[in-house]
Amino acid sequence: MTEKQALHEVFYCSMLTPDLPPATVGSIVTLARARNAQYGITGLLVFDGMRFCQHLEGPPGAVETLMRRIEQDPRHTDIKVFRRGPLAARRYSGFGMGLAESEGPDLMAGIRALDGEAALAHFLALRPSFDING
Repeated sequence: MTEKQALHEVFYCSMLTPDLPPATVGSIVTLARARNAQYGITGLLVFDGMRFCQHLEGPPGAVETLMRRIEQDPRHTDIKVFRRGPLAARRYSGFGMGLAESEGPDLMAGIRALDGEAALAHFLALRPSFDING
């Protein structure tokens, strides 16, 4: 990927569909890592046992195609997109798709209570506290 290629980002939160085991997330991430690497998508998925917050970045077409797939995935409910648009530079160049588990639901609930750029800024500020498996 050249530096001149346009980048796009999407930041959203969703809920794990009731009655699905939290272990479902592991299988989602395993498949996502391989697919995302193929399309130049990087990012971070944080899961607290019932809520997802995910920040995706990469080529605009690839990110939007992935987001449409997520929006149609029956394992996600109550999807709320906080930020969707152009991105100046990658934030996750050190790994493809990082996974972090949040301690308790309070952090993710706090993000969902915010709007737009404030939600993304809060998520990015929390990033150093996440134990990221890349």
